[in-house]
Amino acid sequence: MMIPLDYDIIIVGGGIPGLTLACGLRGCGLRIAVLEAQSAIQVGDRPRAYALSPLSAKIFQAMGLWKQLAPAMTHFPKVVLADGHCSHQVVFRPVDLGEPAVYHCAEHRILQQVLQGQIATDPQITCHYQAWVQTVVYGEMAATVTVATEQGQQSLTTALVVAADGRRSPLRQGAGIKTDGWDYWQSCITAVVTPMQDHQNIAYERFWPGGPFAILPLPHNCCQVVWVLPHAKAEAIAALPPEQFLGAMAQCYGDHSGSLRLLSQPLVFPARLMHSRRYYRPRLVLLGDAAHHCHPVGGQGLNLGIRDAATLAQVLLKAREQNQDLGHVRVLRRYGRRRHLENWFILLFTDVLNRVFSNHWWPMVIGRRWVLWLMKYWSPLRRVMLHLMTGLWGDRLFKFVVPEKIDPTEPKVLEVHEPNTPIDPAKTSRKIGQINN
Repeated sequence: MMIPLDYDIIIVGGGIPGLTLACGLRGCGLRIAVLEAQSAIQVGDRPRAYALSPLSAKIFQAMGLWKQLAPAMTHFPKVVLADGHCSHQVVFRPVDLGEPAVYHCAEHRILQQVLQGQIATDPQITCHYQAWVQTVVYGEMAATVTVATEQGQQSLTTALVVAADGRRSPLRQGAGIKTDGWDYWQSCITAVVTPMQDHQNIAYERFWPGGPFAILPLPHNCCQVVWVLPHAKAEAIAALPPEQFLGAMAQCYGDHSGSLRLLSQPLVFPARLMHSRRYYRPRLVLLGDAAHHCHPVGGQGLNLGIRDAATLAQVLLKAREQNQDLGHVRVLRRYGRRRHLENWFILLFTDVLNRVFSNHWWPMVIGRRWVLWLMKYWSPLRRVMLHLMTGLWGDRLFKFVVPEKIDPTEPKVLEVHEPNTPIDPAKTSRKIGQINN
């Protein structure tokens, strides 16, 4: 039995992972709705920047986005890693990866604008802003999503709901998917500064007893600072007047950049590790922070979400080629198997890295500084560490879990909609707010 659907896929959450998934499915003919509770301006106006790994860069390149992104980004020729005042600094270079750059750095608004602009070129993908999901009912053949907008309330049917609605994901909680994890004793301060001297696109991460301190170079000689401290200290420092805040920051920042000028209000958020026990159930799949959340050390969070989106897009495209039901567990299981183990590995890697470097226990201090000395002079260890940090090693290690191609002997699942069923305008919400480019 086939039933008509309003959309093939509904993505709840218009952040970077959700939009990346939509871009990965662009041009394939699937009818996709992106539902975002905030306005288009609000969701793009976040004073944050992200370190993108070479693997994330390759994903954006495969989606045809890199030519638009690259001119507005910085590309790191070096990443310098150090432990407090220890003289042994490890310098990671592109040659250690065999890539053009160690990392890339992009502002949140740039990523949002490019992704939104690319999605706007596909008439089959519709973005609805200020659209609040009220309820989701998961049926055997389809899911029904009730959405409230400024025009009223309506119900939309779909083969698959993608939860890209953040760490506290109401969709995940509503589906009863349990999580594992813990709160850290630390909070993270983020701020944008500009140094007096040219930053030369060099990134720094220095570990202090309270937590890591990272400097990510941005265009126009600006820098994103990510500073991890115990909760009370982080709140107290972030509340200081700008001059005192910069003075406290300068003690960790170092003297390589001269005096600093604060360009944004410091933001504070608690550090936490969270991992969903499963990434799917019938008609529902978790993406990005809805599935996992890691410590900010190493800048892994968004990169994991981008890899989630690329993997899910690949799985769904293969399922479409095989004329399979996109929301069936047999399809979604392939995504879960490919991502769950690697994400757990990276989450635990960031946890161990933070705990090893954020303590005073002298045997640990001696051990970690010996490892830094070894990495400084022994390139194989340096390459292994960098491949772990960028996700390249994990991608190769865990890719075998599910074959790239869908097994043709696996029984196909009945498709649940007419391929060319027109969308009833009365059933679909009006596009709220035009996408800003």
